[in-house]
Amino acid sequence: METFRLKILEKKQITHDTNCFTIEKPEGYQFVPGQATELSLLKEGWENEKRPFTFTNLPENKHLEFIIKSYHDHEGVTKRLDEAQVGDMVEIGDAWGAITYKGEGVFIAGGAGITPFISIFRELRKKNQIGNNSLIFANKTNSDIILFDELKTILGNKFHNIIADQDDTAYDRGLIDKAYLASKISDFKDQHFYLCGPEGFMEAVEKALKELGANPDSLVFEK
Repeated sequence: METFRLKILEKKQITHDTNCFTIEKPEGYQFVPGQATELSLLKEGWENEKRPFTFTNLPENKHLEFIIKSYHDHEGVTKRLDEAQVGDMVEIGDAWGAITYKGEGVFIAGGAGITPFISIFRELRKKNQIGNNSLIFANKTNSDIILFDELKTILGNKFHNIIADQDDTAYDRGLIDKAYLASKISDFKDQHFYLCGPEGFMEAVEKALKELGANPDSLVFEK
């Protein structure tokens, strides 16, 4: 697999624990919205610590963009990236991934699991093809919602937020379970379901969708 050493051109904080990184783009580099790559920070001792991150820019943009949530409860790659500065170098490989747009449906994301959907929604908006696509986005608190304003602009009333750990939230309160999905989705037979989030979240949502009648072949997620 070919690798590319690239400079961080811009770093912008977008939530209390999430940054948007703009990075150089290799000539001719290609990906499909929803795809990811393995990325490592070229700092001593971290060069070989590669982790998967999703492209959030449009494929035709002149730079690459990654929106990365940092976890400070352990010494990991995302914590190091939170400390990275403009001018630091990263290494990426080729693009890969099973999450690509296959037609209208319901996108269901948990936390940083929104990232594969960002480029897809931006592409659909550019083509004026948002149509009946909708998003159910689960987070712990209001302050964890990544790109709320942009997603609201793109999706309008088809953008549903559910919050687990904030009692005074103005959004739905709780977790995505079978009852919640049934309250938000009227058709489980004739549309796609795009899933991304933590492992336990994925297992629970996949199980609930199948019990509600979703065709397993209609589920799009990273296997």
